[in-house]
Amino acid sequence: MVDYSKWTNIEISDDEDDTHPNIDTPSLFRWRHQARLERMAELEHEKDELTKAKQSYQARLVDVKERLKNKEGKENELEKELEKIEKEGKDLDCREEELLKKEKKTPWNVDTISKAGFEKTMFNKQQARKNDDNLTEEEREERLKRFVKENEKLCKEYGMLRKYEDSKRFLQNHLDLVCDDTSNYLVIWSINLEMEEKHDLMAHVAHQCICLQYILELGKQLDVDPRACVGSFFSKIQNCMPEYRLQFENEIEAFKERIKKRAEEKIEEAIVESEAERKSRLGPGGLDPVEVFDELPDELKKCFETRDTELLQKTIASMDVDVATYHMKRCVDSGLWVPNAAECLLNEDTDEIKLGSKNIETEESPNLESNPNNLD
Repeated sequence: MVDYSKWTNIEISDDEDDTHPNIDTPSLFRWRHQARLERMAELEHEKDELTKAKQSYQARLVDVKERLKNKEGKENELEKELEKIEKEGKDLDCREEELLKKEKKTPWNVDTISKAGFEKTMFNKQQARKNDDNLTEEEREERLKRFVKENEKLCKEYGMLRKYEDSKRFLQNHLDLVCDDTSNYLVIWSINLEMEEKHDLMAHVAHQCICLQYILELGKQLDVDPRACVGSFFSKIQNCMPEYRLQFENEIEAFKERIKKRAEEKIEEAIVESEAERKSRLGPGGLDPVEVFDELPDELKKCFETRDTELLQKTIASMDVDVATYHMKRCVDSGLWVPNAAECLLNEDTDEIKLGSKNIETEESPNLESNPNNLD
């Protein structure tokens, strides 16, 4: 026999009842309709809360099991925590069964009595992904420079965003940023921040960079323009399974480690390059002209900056002989000052520069030639 019992518990349409003449029928229908919608909304809210609770339970369960496996923390405490989480999981299963029973007992109504048999959705044809594999290194570098010049402000604005919804909206409003150039800029920016020891800001920019790289990778997998994948990525990352979330977080941590390693390498390279540059500009006496210039008195600095021979003569004449001799000898040893034989003599026995009568009497103008590797 056919069971027709499920058809006996149906809420009829809100406006099919006959009502008493003294009752305001339109108001009654509105109240009845509103009450039904509130019951349906409450049931949907319970479903959503249960779904979120189960996702949280799954994430904590995976985390505790992972820590137990890697022996991170006290084993007794982790086992108690695992037992507590498993008990919560059983409670969630009971809540789910009760919710299913409640939903099954809910009378059908005009909104739930039937469902669409089939649907047809029309999509615009997605643009094919641009293939930049044929570009040379010089072309890529030139394109990146041009892109940064035009979009650096927008790239930094995206890198500073914190909420997924804000990032989604920003990229959808600036689709030109969904490209490899933005990702490359964020990588370079992250390295520079790490070199400046701005670790927290580096970690945040790295997170934004990984989000963009996931979008670009999604475009490659689907062979479509990555700009069409912005919405789907952020929807997925906000409502993903714990396993996907864990993989995403692990990718961010690995990326940050690579950034730190590269920053350390660049610092070491800069130190080596700086030392090599310093050695290359050493003068005949083995002194660095930059260091010597920085230690000069202000009045002597002004002479070398302006290349004023007359001012130099007057300045030396006004200085103490020992002080003038000390600084001028250092200038000669660093190559900052190239004296002529008629201007000053280097005594090989005392290794001093002799200045006649505290003044430089010359037959021709002194050579105020600076080391070309240091001062302009």
